[in-house]
Amino acid sequence: MITTAEASDRNAPLSVRAVSKRYGQVTALADVSVTVSEGMCFGLLGPNGAGKSTLIRSIVGRVRPDKGTITILGERADSPAARAALGWVPQDLALYPALSPRENLDTFGRYQGLTGKTLTDAIAWCLEWAGLADRANAQVKTLSGGMKRRLNLAAGIVHRPKLVLLDEPTVGVDPQSRNRIFEMIADLRSRGATIIYTTHYMEEAERLCDRIAILDRARIIAEGTKDELITHSFGGRYDIVMHVTGEGAADWASAEGGTLTDGRAHFSIARPIDMAGLLTSAEQRGIEVIDVILRRPNLESVFLKLTGRELRE
Repeated sequence: MITTAEASDRNAPLSVRAVSKRYGQVTALADVSVTVSEGMCFGLLGPNGAGKSTLIRSIVGRVRPDKGTITILGERADSPAARAALGWVPQDLALYPALSPRENLDTFGRYQGLTGKTLTDAIAWCLEWAGLADRANAQVKTLSGGMKRRLNLAAGIVHRPKLVLLDEPTVGVDPQSRNRIFEMIADLRSRGATIIYTTHYMEEAERLCDRIAILDRARIIAEGTKDELITHSFGGRYDIVMHVTGEGAADWASAEGGTLTDGRAHFSIARPIDMAGLLTSAEQRGIEVIDVILRRPNLESVFLKLTGRELRE
């Protein structure tokens, strides 16, 4: 018997229920469950090899799970109805470089079944939305990196889907182009789209996402709002980042209850004054402290604590 809550989950923009996937002896996903509510921007974070790519490919219908179900607005992820409701913007540019932005949008719109005035209107809207109306007839290969990124977004949502999966949409762009993409995403949300957002930039997840799931070693290890994740992991504690050098720095950081990544030691302390003990300990061990940052924990702090790794590892 399906409960009311289960039925509601399955009719959500995205429902992932107890999904598992293995490749030979390698477990890519292990009993992963996630529900994304209507109108939400849901962040999906994970270090390389965590299983994020397999989950994304499962959502877009490119991978069939061994167990569990994935539905998009109540339809199986690999069904035509689900594909019509989903817009996927991949990390790699999926554009025809010899065609113009207008021709690319026409092509991708036809792939989605758009024709006639519906297609013409969709192309015009996308060109304005992406800020490319004045370059509509230029070859894509002549556009800047930021313009190509914006066109990549437009090509993925030309059919105005209700659920949009953005996979690293700002990778390799300058700050000005990144802010323009943020504005485009905000506009999509104002028009009722639900967003799934993957990124290697923690500040983007903090800025854009209502809820965040952290995937590591094939499992969802944490989920919640940014504040919930921080409170659950650290309570009212402080985060210290020390740039250090010296033989044995990793052992020292571990002995003091911290971690060392790329020459930066991360610690969690209850009071700012506790920093003095760390500095004294470093001096006694011959560890040189180049600089120190004291801050309230952020999403990066949570990620490091839970996974022990940088996001880009």
